[in-house]
Amino acid sequence: MRPDGPAPVVRESPTGETGTDATTRIDAFLARHAPPTPFIAIDLEAVRARWKVFRGYFPKARIFYAVKANPAPEVIAALAALGADFDLASEGESARCRALGIDANRCSFGNTVKRTAEIAAAYRSGIDLFAFDSADELEKLARAAPGTRVLCRILVHTSHAQWPLTNKFGCGHEMAAELLCRAKTLGLRPAGVSFHVGSQQADPAQWAVAIAGAAWVFRTCARNGLDLELVNAGGGFPSQYRDPVPPLEAYAEVIDGALARHFGGSMPSVAVEPGRTMVGDAGVLRAEVLAVARKSRQAQERWVYLDAGRYNGLAETQGERIRYRLRTAHDGTPCGPVILAGPTCDSSDIIYQHSGYELPLAVSRGDHVDFLSAGAYTASYASVDFNGFEPVKTYFV
Repeated sequence: MRPDGPAPVVRESPTGETGTDATTRIDAFLARHAPPTPFIAIDLEAVRARWKVFRGYFPKARIFYAVKANPAPEVIAALAALGADFDLASEGESARCRALGIDANRCSFGNTVKRTAEIAAAYRSGIDLFAFDSADELEKLARAAPGTRVLCRILVHTSHAQWPLTNKFGCGHEMAAELLCRAKTLGLRPAGVSFHVGSQQADPAQWAVAIAGAAWVFRTCARNGLDLELVNAGGGFPSQYRDPVPPLEAYAEVIDGALARHFGGSMPSVAVEPGRTMVGDAGVLRAEVLAVARKSRQAQERWVYLDAGRYNGLAETQGERIRYRLRTAHDGTPCGPVILAGPTCDSSDIIYQHSGYELPLAVSRGDHVDFLSAGAYTASYASVDFNGFEPVKTYFV
């Protein structure tokens, strides 16, 4: 989707197509339409199916879709029709939900660093749940959104996330308890605690650690006469990239078990904020090979230059953290090591150099390389006009 305008959209029913998985429907779409590369194709039926699976494992939780993962109106509308709530990071995302007719009581403002004007606009629209993690943010909320419900995001130190988030956001447990008590004196309604264990989190046990911390804050606040009600267990639920991850069932079991263990008979309300897991596996990013080169006659690795890179769809390959599964028309034939790079003249526009990727030796200029499970944090991360390259386009199947 173009950040500065609507995406070109092709909608298609899967009726008559064989199979139900996302790549089957997307492949059928591509065979008929073959749009110019680079582009992303999103299977909305796969998004709907994932929502139903997620709801099945978290039947009692309030599920806020993290809009930042893929803010396309088509995705938001599909999830809204199924009953999803929405986690927002900006006034722009709030405005998008309002334009789709989504009630403000289905939205929360989960970003802990907000402009005062954004808070005020969200408050005027009717949003009544905000996150914070500092005294400064708390004071802004008290001024711009008086009487609203607030969650304090706690700092969690976790591992095994391919895209860690633990240092920028959150505050220590003792400070969280102090700030929540302070929120009440400022006329706000302290609701509870939120946290995030890191995006693409491969270890379900990390939620148990964070829930233990949330329970400590609850108990501390209770001793000070403040009863909290809500634990927002955040996002981090993974998509299926190159490295294997546990099934969603394992995450639900750990979260349910940790809540029971640490809260006992005083079970709080629970919210979760899936983003990547809701849309990631529903998308394919297709790029074209612009050139294949070796740096010397003795070089074993080939440099494969694509028309998509770090600035137009593959931002999450920074540090080679998110390692997508790749597909070509030559799969099954002899392979060799490659370095994958994007099309810009920026030397940092290298997709994979150290992660041991191989591609078929037959891959050559003009071939396609598909990045699977590319429905999240691709179009929404693309630059507007770096080196004159347009943002990657999105098509909806």
